[in-house]
Amino acid sequence: MESLTAILRRRGVVTLDQADALDQQAQGSARVLARLIVDEGLLSESGLAEVLAERAGLPYRPLDGYRVEFDAYPAIPVDWMRQHGFVPLEERDGMLTIAVSDPTDLKTLDLLDRLLDRELSLCVAPRDAIAEALKESERSSQVVARVTDEFRPVLIHENEQGEEVLSHEKISQDQSPIVRLVDTIVLNALMKRASDIHIEPADGVTDVRYRIDGVLYPAMEPLDLRFHNPLVSRIKVMSELDIAERRVPQDGRFKLRIDTRTIDFRVSIIPSAYGESVVVRILAKEEFSSGHKGLHLDSLGLKQEDLARFRRAITASYGMVLVTGPTGSGKTTTLYAALNEVNTKEDKVITIEDPVEYQLKGVVQISVNEKKGFTFARGLRSILRHDPDKIMVGEIRDAETAQIAIQSALTGHLVFSTVHANNAFDVIGRFVNMGIEPYNFVSSLNCIMAQRLVRKLCESCKVPISVSPASCEQSGFATALFADRVLYGEKGCVDCHGLGFRGRHAITEFLPVTDRIKDLILEKKPPSEIRQAAIDAGMTSLRDAGIAKILAGETTMKEVNRMTFLG
Repeated sequence: MESLTAILRRRGVVTLDQADALDQQAQGSARVLARLIVDEGLLSESGLAEVLAERAGLPYRPLDGYRVEFDAYPAIPVDWMRQHGFVPLEERDGMLTIAVSDPTDLKTLDLLDRLLDRELSLCVAPRDAIAEALKESERSSQVVARVTDEFRPVLIHENEQGEEVLSHEKISQDQSPIVRLVDTIVLNALMKRASDIHIEPADGVTDVRYRIDGVLYPAMEPLDLRFHNPLVSRIKVMSELDIAERRVPQDGRFKLRIDTRTIDFRVSIIPSAYGESVVVRILAKEEFSSGHKGLHLDSLGLKQEDLARFRRAITASYGMVLVTGPTGSGKTTTLYAALNEVNTKEDKVITIEDPVEYQLKGVVQISVNEKKGFTFARGLRSILRHDPDKIMVGEIRDAETAQIAIQSALTGHLVFSTVHANNAFDVIGRFVNMGIEPYNFVSSLNCIMAQRLVRKLCESCKVPISVSPASCEQSGFATALFADRVLYGEKGCVDCHGLGFRGRHAITEFLPVTDRIKDLILEKKPPSEIRQAAIDAGMTSLRDAGIAKILAGETTMKEVNRMTFLG
């Protein structure tokens, strides 16, 4: 079979020297070579697909304007198409024709042969054309079109009993287009790993957006505003809320069983200028069960030095471990991961949270109820009478809770908690302003760790970029940091749904509580002096941790600037 570079030379795209340089960079990998050809600007995605088709002796299909008819392929899940980068074109006489972007990826082709379990006929299409075809063919677009045709302004009254089973089959069979629309919005959110669904009325339209990895993205084309009230009513019915009340905020929750998974959804509704605004938080509890392999400190992306120090702090027999950061910075997930690592059958672990978001096996979890007077402080007092070894307090908000947590840490309990503060040093000021005696606070403290979450570049499509000194200066980074270094930027592909990012990692600022730092806190020295002592003791700032992620090719300067102060 003729090599890629030989075809390029024959077509006059590259010279002999360029071909040799490409072969050397690719080190024998056809897949790497193909990406280099596009990244170097030698060929477009469509041009590369033509060359790959010629090399493999397969037909080329540009897929201009092609849309997948999902109903014609009920046995092929859409997530298979996204995950493995293919689209079905036609099925005739038991032969399924599919378009792939890389016919040299034999591992994926073998997997598709097993998954699809039928005779396959291959053709080659541009990678971005396949992604575009899938994007434009999403089932949500079809359902929205059906809603436009079939909708009648009827208020939905349904009595929800127990768990509701949601599946693609149920969507197609349900007679109510609004119910199908809500179900589809939920299914697509889960498929795209969204943490929240935002349904917001505007001037003449309703916007539906997903929060993915901390950033909001449009979920579909805006809906006509006349669909908004029935859409909200359906969500209220599912959440057992008052569908007649539209003037005051309402909070609720519902549970769905999707195939074999049980997922909880927390709903918040508030009145706005154009109607009620809805936010649905997705709580995939099963993903955070105690035995789940993903919920461990190693999977959070912490810097190795900070990870080792944090592990030493959480394996102490007593004391207080504090994690700080703004809302949505992953504090609770870090504490759950820490609890999973230290949770043994020899110890009793109790948590008090507002509310209990993720269930942990072998842990007693309690939810506060402010309306009934069951606060963090009151619950913490009750917990101490249950002979716990380790305690997690969802958040220290007031002096009473802080005082009880400190006393618990001083009397032989290991206490985990979160505090809202901008960095590790602001936590000290928070406790002092609560009226906590510095000596008690310092004596109980094992560590303070501040954290943020930065989005990870998608490994399937990230591309090398060049950074000019001017852009470094404008972004607040020293030019010398990135001199002669290969940095990466986002592009977008099928694997990341065109976003360029997939998942998030934590960047941390670990304050080691050394004797020197304890003395400075007790002497009420300014934060700048305490910070310098911490840096001398080996502390890495949030900003520096972000720079390390940039240099490792895991994220971008823009993303680090979004989550940390310019420095």
